[in-house]
Amino acid sequence: MTGEDQEADGGRGAYGEDLYVTDVGLTWVTSKWDIPDALSPEDAQRYLPDGGPAAWWLTLPQAAVEEFDRTKARRLGQDVRVLVESPLPDAVLRTVWLGATHGGFDPRAHGFDARGWLRALEAAWLDRVRRDDPAFPPPPPEPVADAEARQAVLRAIGPVADALDRAAAHPPYGSAVTGLVPALEQVVTGACADLGFRLFLRAVKAYFVEVDTVSRDAFTALGERFAYPRFLVGDNLNHRV
Repeated sequence: MTGEDQEADGGRGAYGEDLYVTDVGLTWVTSKWDIPDALSPEDAQRYLPDGGPAAWWLTLPQAAVEEFDRTKARRLGQDVRVLVESPLPDAVLRTVWLGATHGGFDPRAHGFDARGWLRALEAAWLDRVRRDDPAFPPPPPEPVADAEARQAVLRAIGPVADALDRAAAHPPYGSAVTGLVPALEQVVTGACADLGFRLFLRAVKAYFVEVDTVSRDAFTALGERFAYPRFLVGDNLNHRV
């Protein structure tokens, strides 16, 4: 993080002392998947903006700018660029989005391919940032791509991989998502270890997959390695004691 970012964050570090930050960047957006899902058809018609679910999702990048300080908010733009600029196939990006949102919103059903959807999220985010700072330059992606970090994330994924794949392929509601873990692993190895791990955590929480203490501790260690907010890993994690 640059000195400018530290100053913008009050000198408190990448995520400050905000005890209410339980996710950041693109995975903060995907964590909101259950909000429209909980609405009745009548309430959805009343509360979702014109344009329906897609338009509602596009309000979230703007909300991130308003809710978080600049350092946290910029992570959204970085996460999107990591995926959009990666060599990963569009099908992989769609799969990890669906997994992180419990299959509740399929961009394809609303006229977007996965990269087009990510670009729409980025455009909504950038539009809101530039209302306050018209000259704001989009931040570079800065993916975590070193081999040791990638291997550490893959080792953490391994013990819960089968359970997560089963849960995503046979959900009690929402669209079934097949091949989720291989897609997540491709994000880890082909895009960014940090973002791949956060998307994995988001999927584990979305499907309420049980994790034992060994896995919980491995997740926590990775959270510390990636300097996550204090409660990002543990919030809503289904830890089996």
